[in-house]
Amino acid sequence: MSTTQELERAMGQDVYDVEGHKVGTASHLYASDVSGAPEWVTVKTGLFGSKESFVPLTGAHTEQDGLHVGAHKDVIKDAPRIDDNGHLSEAEAAELYRHYNLQTGTPGMNGQPGMDGQNAKHAQGKDSMGKDARQGMAGQESMIRSEEQLRAGTETVETGRVRLQKHVVTEEQQITVPVSHEEVRVVREPMTGTEPGTGKIQEDEREVVLHEERPVVAKETVAVERVGLETETVHEETQIKDTVRKEQIEVDDTTNPRKH
Repeated sequence: MSTTQELERAMGQDVYDVEGHKVGTASHLYASDVSGAPEWVTVKTGLFGSKESFVPLTGAHTEQDGLHVGAHKDVIKDAPRIDDNGHLSEAEAAELYRHYNLQTGTPGMNGQPGMDGQNAKHAQGKDSMGKDARQGMAGQESMIRSEEQLRAGTETVETGRVRLQKHVVTEEQQITVPVSHEEVRVVREPMTGTEPGTGKIQEDEREVVLHEERPVVAKETVAVERVGLETETVHEETQIKDTVRKEQIEVDDTTNPRKH
């Protein structure tokens, strides 16, 4: 089991659940009103650490990588929403006990007894005498004013997908091909009657073979273009709006009724 000093040094470090999964960041320790030993730790979870959950320190221990607690990640994230205002009421403590299935009087850290159903208070900000350092400024009564502040960050989400798909389509294509063919024309030339083989009347026949060119179609597959996809990061600024709360402190002076 870790000591109180080791737990205090773990504040601001990563918190891991019973299975070693990262849960969030350790924020504050809460101690028992009865024993003064740390009983709870608040863990910042969610996007940008916007949620703070109370986690029991029963079975918790510190290691080099941070604080390891005995609860499961899902149980921690579903814990009741309780404001980290420095003190747990009896009702809030009872609600946390029920959520984590803890019995009243569960032993705390370093063998100290549990909260015994009593309230828990912030374990940080105490001096060596155990007095709350937040009580008074130079012996005077004071209070802490808190406010919410917007913190923005970014997360990468999928907005769509672009695919390259190749389909086969059929279309008509027309090209011009030069062709030629042979034709027959009758050629006559006069004769004198002295040429050999003339002067006889007989039947005869001659034949001429005609030719022509005809277009022949052939198909050839050739690569004509390479098409690819690449991503480009475009930087721009966007405005976000949300409401925040803050505390205001007013002075109610009843010492002089006539004073406005």
